Amino acid sequence: MTYRMSFDWLKHYLPRSLYGRAALILILPIITLQLTVTLVFIQRHFEGVTEQMTRTVVLDLQYLLDRVNAAPDLATAQSIEGVVADPLQLVMTLPANAMPQTGVRRWFDFSGRVVEHTLQARIDGLGPVVLSDDRRVELWFETAHGPMMIEFRRNRVSASNPHQLLVWMVVLGVFMTVIAYIFLRNQLRPIKRLAAASTEYGRGRVVTYHPSGANEVRAAGHAFLDMRNRIERQTQTRTMMLSGVSHDLRTPLTRLRLGLGLLDGDEIEPLVRDVDDMQRLLDAFLDFARGDAQGDAELVDPIDLSAVILADAHRMGQAVSAGEMAGDGDVALRPLAIRRAVENLIGNALRYGGEARLSVIVTPRAVVFCVEDNGQGIPPDQREDAVRPFTRLDPARNQDRGSGVGLGLAIVEDIARAHGGTLRLGESDDLGGLKAEIVLGR
Repeated sequence: MTYRMSFDWLKHYLPRSLYGRAALILILPIITLQLTVTLVFIQRHFEGVTEQMTRTVVLDLQYLLDRVNAAPDLATAQSIEGVVADPLQLVMTLPANAMPQTGVRRWFDFSGRVVEHTLQARIDGLGPVVLSDDRRVELWFETAHGPMMIEFRRNRVSASNPHQLLVWMVVLGVFMTVIAYIFLRNQLRPIKRLAAASTEYGRGRVVTYHPSGANEVRAAGHAFLDMRNRIERQTQTRTMMLSGVSHDLRTPLTRLRLGLGLLDGDEIEPLVRDVDDMQRLLDAFLDFARGDAQGDAELVDPIDLSAVILADAHRMGQAVSAGEMAGDGDVALRPLAIRRAVENLIGNALRYGGEARLSVIVTPRAVVFCVEDNGQGIPPDQREDAVRPFTRLDPARNQDRGSGVGLGLAIVEDIARAHGGTLRLGESDDLGGLKAEIVLGR
């Protein structure tokens, strides 16, 4: 565990997208390879060449130095320049003034370091070595006739920089990277299509998708299609089964209600209530089964949809107020399903509180329908159980006041999940009751 945690800091600097990480995997080895070849092979090769060229110049310098020291006087030593120095392409200054105290070399001149080390190791009496630029070399000596400076061209001791090789490496590296990126993009495109189809299905929309790409991607695509088909068949089977049960039981329930209506007596009223409770139970079962069967998604303005819901609630005399209505823009929703989910939350709020408030917030990334009440709310440790089907909270808050089966919030969560969203339960800051939010991604 410690080994894995030690690399957590690196995750913040890595690309988030698959394209970015694939490009990093592609480009990083190429750059590493080029740097390795440049620093290890090329640098070592040209350092060796520089040392060999410097050794050749050392012979000329040593010969010239010996001739100067062997000269009987200064005039004879100075005449050696035309006889020896010029044919060797060396510029000799004797006597030389203002000998520097130390040598000069730029910190990034790596080949100059090799030149200086080779000269000092092979020439006795060599003084400061001045390598101020890439054009010339200045060497200072203490001779029998005073200080002497010898100049010659830098290219006699240093190998030329491998510009052509470096340019070819960079050009070919960029060219191969572009080709590899195009190929990689074609390989990643089927994965993006699979991800898009999965995201749309998670939001309740079935889009056309055909598996393509590499064998592994095709296998994942076929597995997704099989899973989607199985879920669709299970949803249709559940809806048809509960719809059939509800339809088959409506007729005998209707006969019972008509038969009880012909009877007299006070004992008949409890039986009528039982029949009505059975009818509500059947409707709840059917609503839960139809959670995914609410039509196709449409572009709807959530603010307008909320205004219609509030108008219907006011027409029914419900104590529902409008809260914050922020944002704009159409969102792909199943309007009938969302309306039923919001109305379920409003009915649940009015059942356990005296008033309810509906708010809608539309952002570029999400849509939030919020219903708050002033009731007792749901304790945090019971909120997870509250959204489970057929779960009734007791004693503070039952889903249907003893007459239901605990499907109110379960239906809302089912609709939210069908849209790729979620149902969040919390506590209202100002009303003090339950705060239920349907959060849908855009």
